[in-house]
Amino acid sequence: QHIRRDKATSNICTAQALLANMATAYAIWHGPAGLQAIAERVHTLANRLAAGLKTAGVAVLGAHRFDTVTAEVKGKAAAIAAAAEKTGRLLRVIDADHVGIAFDETSTEADLEAIAALFGAKPGTVAAGSMPGKRRGKEFLTQPVFHENHSETEIMRFLRRLADKDLALDRAMIPLGSCTMKLNAAAEMMPVSWVNVANLHPFAPASHSAGYRAMVGDLEAWLSEITGFDAVSLQPNAGSQGEYAGLLAIRAYHRARGEGHRTVCLIPSSAHGTNPASAAMAGLSVVVVRCAEDGSIDMDDMRAKANEHSKNLAALMFTYPSTHGVYEEGARHLCALIHEHGGQVYFDGANLNALVGLARPGDIGADVCHMNLHKTFCIPHGGGGPGVGPIGVRAHLKPYLPGHVTEGSAHAVAAAPFGSASILPITWMYIRMMGGSGLKQATETAIVSANYVATRLAPHFPLLYKGRSDRIAHECILDTRVLKESAGISVDDIAKRLIDYGFHAPTMSFPVAGTLMVEPTESEPKRELDRFCEAMIAIAGEAAKVAKGEWPLDDNPLVNAPHTAAEALAGAWPHPYSRMEAAYPAADVDLAAKYWPPVSRIDNVAGDRNLVCSCPPLSEYLGAAE
Repeated sequence: QHIRRDKATSNICTAQALLANMATAYAIWHGPAGLQAIAERVHTLANRLAAGLKTAGVAVLGAHRFDTVTAEVKGKAAAIAAAAEKTGRLLRVIDADHVGIAFDETSTEADLEAIAALFGAKPGTVAAGSMPGKRRGKEFLTQPVFHENHSETEIMRFLRRLADKDLALDRAMIPLGSCTMKLNAAAEMMPVSWVNVANLHPFAPASHSAGYRAMVGDLEAWLSEITGFDAVSLQPNAGSQGEYAGLLAIRAYHRARGEGHRTVCLIPSSAHGTNPASAAMAGLSVVVVRCAEDGSIDMDDMRAKANEHSKNLAALMFTYPSTHGVYEEGARHLCALIHEHGGQVYFDGANLNALVGLARPGDIGADVCHMNLHKTFCIPHGGGGPGVGPIGVRAHLKPYLPGHVTEGSAHAVAAAPFGSASILPITWMYIRMMGGSGLKQATETAIVSANYVATRLAPHFPLLYKGRSDRIAHECILDTRVLKESAGISVDDIAKRLIDYGFHAPTMSFPVAGTLMVEPTESEPKRELDRFCEAMIAIAGEAAKVAKGEWPLDDNPLVNAPHTAAEALAGAWPHPYSRMEAAYPAADVDLAAKYWPPVSRIDNVAGDRNLVCSCPPLSEYLGAAE
């Protein structure tokens, strides 16, 4: 989406990789034998219920099943489900004549007996398997990791080893620009693990989800007030999905007015890569608007494009503060211009952390805006997710918000009516505890922190974009190309060297190639900001040594970074700089606190061009299915 934005077909930004890691941990803990034992037990429960129902004269649909039994009960479905609910069990009412019963690893013998009794039956004896097809012919999960961690002691140490490989917020600031890697406070996270929060099915009856619905109602009202919109939908699972949902709402609005021909979307050249990708997915034609040398939108080009496409203009997508980290002046005039030409304004809320409590997108003139709860509102998004990207809209777009069949409406953008509802308590807790004054203070602190970093580093790394009074918003773009020009040190070298100093690198080469975008957030104390600034200044000093010839261009701590423990402890040391300069460049007082990278420099380009899949070949899967 960033490299080939003109041909982008995917708008994925915040993925669900964290959930994939959870599933992997589940497989590592149970191993193949454990997973099969769970599956066999669940399958047996379903078969025993099916056998018992058949013995009692109840028709069971289908000859094959895994964990679910569908029974035909001729007009009694609702009554049976109601009786089950009184015992604390929920059955699926498919229609008036059919009930679905699903088992899982938490199901017990008591559950089986109670459910069978609802039909006037008793569980059958162990029945023959009813899985379709043949059993798996070959072993699976054969890697050692799935066989070595089946005690609490082993899994605890395994997870600790994995954590030690990560450079996460529990070690240092993660200054990723445009990512807002702020603190995820323990008090916000605790409710996620509560049984009443964690174990509710997304399709549970409304009577069972009153608490969730109250929380959702609070969040919708709070987010509407914070952003200045009339309605909010929490369904989108990421900012990119929020973009998609918002653009679909705009398209539906135009169609309802008999203007379905409006399919042109204006997007500034500085926009986040998801913008053109989302527009393409929504069936819009992207027209790029130029940016001026100072990074702001070229208003002359904007007016020209708006005039040229006036009859077919659907929307403008713009980010505020801009992707360049600056508060662009004239945002209200920009919105008014688009409205004059019949278009709608999509406000990209990626940088909302610089606005909350100070300004509202709705007041600026936007018609729709997404909010990244996994950024501005504290839901963690390390490991790729999960994200929540709700959208706020003005009243005229409210009828076109995402709906869901379980809520009596349609055009959903996610499988569940409230998206990733189980992590919404994090944002609820954050807003509730901070209050209006706290949210405003957080925004102000984020802005001050970014300007502090920019000011300290300006003598060493030029600030690429600045607003009035040479100030920025919540992030800054450092022009590290000066080191490339003076010493041949690339932005990659700087990013890798920061690891030796104990820092995750800022966002690299976005939105401008060869630069670093730094966003410290409000969570970092001045001590940590200073430590980062001192590391960057020291790196500039190291580059100066290369420029002076004190260190060779092809053998210095920058081009060789990061340095692993194995390398630092090796018998031979062929470099012109010391081991201490390599591994402890900041002269750490506490040597035990050193972060050791698990791997050294890799060839990124070679890796991108020569993907190596660790999965078995497709022929193995074909053999297993035969």
